[in-house]
Amino acid sequence: MAFFSGAQRFLRHSSSVLAPHFTSTRLSSTLTSPKLFVSGLSRLTTDEKLTEAFSPFGQLVEAKVITDRASGRSKGFGFVTYATIEDAEKARAGMNAKFIDGWVIFVDPAKPREPRPPQQPQSQPSDAGFTVNKTVGWCG
Repeated sequence: MAFFSGAQRFLRHSSSVLAPHFTSTRLSSTLTSPKLFVSGLSRLTTDEKLTEAFSPFGQLVEAKVITDRASGRSKGFGFVTYATIEDAEKARAGMNAKFIDGWVIFVDPAKPREPRPPQQPQSQPSDAGFTVNKTVGWCG
């Protein structure tokens, strides 16, 4: 029993000492862009449902669910863009780990798109009728 009372005293003391530090950290924004990455979306979530869920947090510029080109189905993630970083920070805090269409979503800062490497030209058959397969070697 003495252990528990000592632990309670420690927690009370440490929380009063650390509380100002955590509140000052929480008030400063960690976002550098008003664009958010939303993962964990249901395959049934549409752009309209995403807009409806995120619109209470500020002025939305765009809400887009990323879809597969061939099938047109959702890939399970999307992007939400706000007019200001402050609105994006409110949405991130308010919507992270919430439910949309029965699925738990996660809201993180969007990372800039990495440039794709240039596409390699298709190998042409040589005069001998062989083509080069760079992963295996010569093929006939």
